[in-house]
Amino acid sequence: MNTKNYLLRVTLSVLILFTTASFAPAQKTSAPRQEKLLNGMKLLVWNEPAANKATVKLRLHSGAAFDTLNKEGTMALLADALFPNETVKEFFREDLGGSLSVESNYDYIQISATGDSNQILAILETLATAVTKPQIDQETTAKIRAARLIRIKELEKNPAYIADQAAAKRLFGAFPYGKSAEGTAESLAKIDFADLLLAKQRFLTADNATLAVSGNVKADYVFKAARQLFGGWIKSDKRVPATFAQPNTPDATMLFVDSNIDKTGEFRFAIRGAARNDRDFFASQIMTRILQSRFRTKQPNAFARQETRLLPGWVTLGYSEEGIMREGDKIALPVGMIKDFVGDLLKPSIETAEFERAKNELQDEYNRQNSIDAWLDVETYKLASIKTEQQNLQNVSLADVQKIAGRWRTEPSVKILVLTKQPTGN
Repeated sequence: MNTKNYLLRVTLSVLILFTTASFAPAQKTSAPRQEKLLNGMKLLVWNEPAANKATVKLRLHSGAAFDTLNKEGTMALLADALFPNETVKEFFREDLGGSLSVESNYDYIQISATGDSNQILAILETLATAVTKPQIDQETTAKIRAARLIRIKELEKNPAYIADQAAAKRLFGAFPYGKSAEGTAESLAKIDFADLLLAKQRFLTADNATLAVSGNVKADYVFKAARQLFGGWIKSDKRVPATFAQPNTPDATMLFVDSNIDKTGEFRFAIRGAARNDRDFFASQIMTRILQSRFRTKQPNAFARQETRLLPGWVTLGYSEEGIMREGDKIALPVGMIKDFVGDLLKPSIETAEFERAKNELQDEYNRQNSIDAWLDVETYKLASIKTEQQNLQNVSLADVQKIAGRWRTEPSVKILVLTKQPTGN
């Protein structure tokens, strides 16, 4: 009897441990100390005594979605203007024992810096100078525009980039996500320093920013330094709302786009998806993973992805393949290309096993997300809280995903095929 009770207790303990390991979030959820300056800038600080380096991230909660019509790349250039010289990055590497980078996309501009914890003041001073006293003039604008044009010309040689941009443009039209966040050669040529000054006045403001600090640092010291260094940063007269006219129904006929890359083709299928703060976001993420798994049984190098965006974004499926080229007026399609293959992928009912596998993969990815980025996302995407998001993901059911699949079966879509001309002499 005692043996049986012992075995029962052990079995129950193992089951509880397994359940906890399976469903408890691995992501660090300890809340940071929080404060807001009088100018509206929000501060988040984590004290981590075991950390070797200090990490500082400053996010501006506006991105390329706010680019002026025909001047795509304005916000990307504003990001480039924050640190227009390599000397500052060298300073971080050589003197502070860390790194410095700037990221810009449709939804935000983010400065990410690392360095020795005892150099936290120097890190904060450098970032404060960049955002409160940016060097925006004719000379700097010409310099960063020339550098970005070089990057754009390289991107425009990439068939995958061409395909992604063509799909976004056809899916969204004049809606912000139909425009290149990086800018184009034509749009960048129209941007001058006055445009950057206007963007600075509208978006590079304290009440549009969150500063996050993590490491072996004292929170009181960081708060005091931030108040001194960022306290004079001006706030905007008024916030620019993220409201835009919804795009028209896209043209669903196949669009053929020529490329100069020999023998390399790219296919894209895209439909509109959920915004990051939409209640169906996680269900659509799971459905995207199911589609990718099914797609790869037909095309081993295929992918499916859903972009994380403040406004309703998009889901893209695609693959690259050699041999897709134009032969005069004819197009040589690879054997097995199915016109409506995505419809075929969506047609089968969703099995419990593939739902659970996709959901577990998404949970693992979400739990591994950097804690600072997760908290910054709460600010950018107007989310309730980290805890609420974890619960929302946990609560997604098979029925929720089936509903998404049903919607996507009737969702207007675009199809893009990037191909090359047959090489001369063949």
